[in-house]
Amino acid sequence: MQKLPTLAECQSSLDQDLQTLANNRERWVKTPVAERIAILNEVKDALLPVAQEWALEASRQKGIPAGSPLEGEEWLSGPYTVMGYCNQMMATLSKVHNKQHLQDLPLRELPSGQVAARVLPHSLWDRLLLSGVTLDVWMQPGVTRRSLKQYTAAIYDPASPQHKVGKVALVLGAGNIAAIAPLDVFHKLFAENEVAMLKLNPVNDYLIDFLTPALKPLIDRGFVRIVRGGTDVGQYLCQHPLVETLHITGAGASHDAIVWGTGEQALANKAANTPLNHRQITSELGAVCPTIVVPGPWSAADIRFQAEQVATQKLHNSGFNCVACQVLVMPKDWDQKSAFLSALEEVVRQAPPRGLYYPGAKERLAEFCEHNPGFKAVQRPGSQDLLVSTLDLSNDKARSTEVFAPALSVVEVAGADAEAYLAAAIELANQQLYGTLGANIVIHPATLKAIGRQRFEALLAELRYGTIAINAWTGLGFLSAQSPWGAFPGHTLADVQSGIGVVHNTMLFDKPERAVVEAPFRPFPRNLLSLSFTLLPRPPWFITNRRAAVLGRFLVAFQHRPSLLKMPLIFWHALRG
Repeated sequence: MQKLPTLAECQSSLDQDLQTLANNRERWVKTPVAERIAILNEVKDALLPVAQEWALEASRQKGIPAGSPLEGEEWLSGPYTVMGYCNQMMATLSKVHNKQHLQDLPLRELPSGQVAARVLPHSLWDRLLLSGVTLDVWMQPGVTRRSLKQYTAAIYDPASPQHKVGKVALVLGAGNIAAIAPLDVFHKLFAENEVAMLKLNPVNDYLIDFLTPALKPLIDRGFVRIVRGGTDVGQYLCQHPLVETLHITGAGASHDAIVWGTGEQALANKAANTPLNHRQITSELGAVCPTIVVPGPWSAADIRFQAEQVATQKLHNSGFNCVACQVLVMPKDWDQKSAFLSALEEVVRQAPPRGLYYPGAKERLAEFCEHNPGFKAVQRPGSQDLLVSTLDLSNDKARSTEVFAPALSVVEVAGADAEAYLAAAIELANQQLYGTLGANIVIHPATLKAIGRQRFEALLAELRYGTIAINAWTGLGFLSAQSPWGAFPGHTLADVQSGIGVVHNTMLFDKPERAVVEAPFRPFPRNLLSLSFTLLPRPPWFITNRRAAVLGRFLVAFQHRPSLLKMPLIFWHALRG
């Protein structure tokens, strides 16, 4: 890792960079849609030459052995996701005039009366690459079919204040997933009409070597600046007079330190409701995210595949994800409970080796052990053991601490039947677990049919999370640029939990409530035996996918220039994964 510059060493250049952004903020607002599309296309072309070294360097920094399939994680959660955003935003902007991009979106009313828009599949490529996967965006109550256009892409309305007045934003980048920081910058530019300074997290500030050339089309025009530095630099920028808005991805403690201060000062400021920072602040801050396993008639193959799913939710990126599964909610009376937990442990033991790269992980794991003396260690050769403990609901710390490391809590919930169990599990998640970022539900198609789709969606309406994944991982919502990404609406600066606002959201919905992503319960070709149609095999983001690294490389090339001619090779490797 390069030595971080001190504030004294870089203050002058920071001031100059912010002044450059301030000088160009009105020019960005006046940049025509056609030029914005051209810039995104230039970013794609600038990104492709650095994509491979980006993915390989990120793998090295994270302790992933050279040639490991786990390199695929860095392809997908880095260059692929950034490239995908460019494509999706270009598609929206090409039709944003008079909100024409909404014309082809299927809309429906939910049991709650809310409007849902199906944003995936939205193209031929979606239907081929994510066959059988759907993603619905639920709007906030009060948004109707008729008013949806009014609450979409407001900044592209000539009468909107944001259409006329530019601002300078500070984006504090996350240290775990490479695509977070550039996507947050894109959101500021294309969804909020703000130029942006990106301050990289010291954990992954090596990304400056790749983000600088990739975002060169925006940097050269004076719309983006990327800087490095420690806490002193971050504090200086947060209080800089030229910075008008802030976006933070990280820990709640970091957010509160910026807004309220630290120690006794923070307590006094919160009590008096006198924040230190009066700028508009949006954030994404993680949560104690649950995975709810619903009882049903699972086959042995079902158990194995869904064990791979849950293991991925926990161990992707070594567990350093804001939507990593923190609490596994199990049905107390399910006769296949032990078989599923055994299969999960087996998948964990067989997972490819990797490093424990994120600072403070060992201390957080030690604290987990201290508060959960009855923990069990599932051995992972070449990796940190996965620590598993029964969740003590009487322990406030256990219910509210996001263990940013390979640790998992398990809690059992009773229920007379699957529907009653699911309702009880949802109540537990809402009432007992901290945060509202993401929740996963694993449910057999026969069980879902018995509950009924309308009743099931009524239950989902009670689950207050910004992204809900059905037989998938909420991480898929992150990878899908069309999906709004953030906490469930309603948090405040004083009780921020998982954050305020959303990012990504290339459909430019102004009042989304949540995203619901659903994938097939069984992969191709086993799904054909149950007469369900999907071409999706083991997904490339699974930690068990043996071809993930190769697939990642081909998928990035596909996103750069989509073509049917590239599909056969992708399918060939996907089926071998």
